[in-house]
Order: sequence, then C-alpha cells, then structure tokens
Amino acid sequence: MNGQKAVTPSAEGIAAAASAAKKGRGLPPVHLWKPPFCGDLDMRIARDGTWFYLGTPIGRFELVKLFSSILKKEDDKYFLVTPVEKVGITVDDAPFVAVDFEASGAGQDQVLTFNTHVGDAAIAGPDHPIRVERDAETGEPSPYVMIRAGLEALIDRKSFYRLVELGSHHDNWFGLWSSGEFFPIIPSKELENI
Repeated sequence: MNGQKAVTPSAEGIAAAASAAKKGRGLPPVHLWKPPFCGDLDMRIARDGTWFYLGTPIGRFELVKLFSSILKKEDDKYFLVTPVEKVGITVDDAPFVAVDFEASGAGQDQVLTFNTHVGDAAIAGPDHPIRVERDAETGEPSPYVMIRAGLEALIDRKSFYRLVELGSHHDNWFGLWSSGEFFPIIPSKELENI
C-alpha cells in the first residue's frame, strides 16, 4: 500500500472532517461529495432518534446535529459522508423524529410544518410527502414525513394524534391536506370500524 497505513474510520475523525467542510449556516452539500467507502462505523440511530456510538448514547446535541447534517441515503443504506470519506451506519427505522408541527390555514389550504429532534424543519407537500405504514398484524400506524434527500422522520405519537384531529375525508380516504396535496392515512370505511 505504498507505505501508507489504512485508517480505520472513527466518529471523531468524521466529526472533524464534517466540521472542517461545513461552511456557513446551511447544510453541507453532501449530494456533491463522492468519497470512497471506508467501511462501517459502529453507530446506530434508534427508532426514538437516539444516536449511539460503540453502544453508548451520544449525549452532546451539537455532535448529533453535526452528524445528522452529513447523513446520506443511497438505496436502502445510510452513510455519514464528508468530502474525503463515507462510512456506513445503522438506522433502526427513520433517521429523524418529527417531534412537533405547526398548522396554518384549513382544509385544502392547510400547511403543515414539521420540526425534528435535531432542528430540521420541512413543510409537508409534493417535495416533503407524508406517508403512513401500517403493521400487517396489528394495524398500528407508523407515520413519516420526508425531511430532505430521501431522509424521513418518524412522526412521534403525540404529534400524530394532533394531526388526526386535523384530518378530513377525500376520495374515500381519511388523511391530511398540506400545501394543496392530500396525504391518505386510512381508508374512510376502515376508520368507521375503529
């Protein structure tokens, strides 16, 4: 290897590279970065949005926010990407959790703005759709909203209950309007049986 030692990826190295690459207040341009794959990192995002490194929760919000800003999804895999390296991480469900939302307007003019546990915001609409998956056995809903570039947020339970209060029926579905788009949650006839 030309006398060079292979470097094992580490959270510290990724954080340092991400900090160096971040310019300004916006998100880093991870979509432009095409670094080589350097292996997997023992990092996991739990369903509740907690980030773990080497099995231990990452307690520093600023570090979690930094890592979340360099997250990228390719196919069904998640990576932390810097200009010089790309490492795989594990995501149990969705990488973000929508912990709150604001609603303005009503009916078809309603606009829903979601906020995540790491400070991202997304206005539900054509570019940020809401979708609901239901457990095949229990029927339990798992609602999601697209945050950015294929990265979704699981909508937390308290927010989902509030959203249901804003729902309406359209084309035989019960769902939500936002930015002129209707997002179905459950067939209207099934809702009558609950």
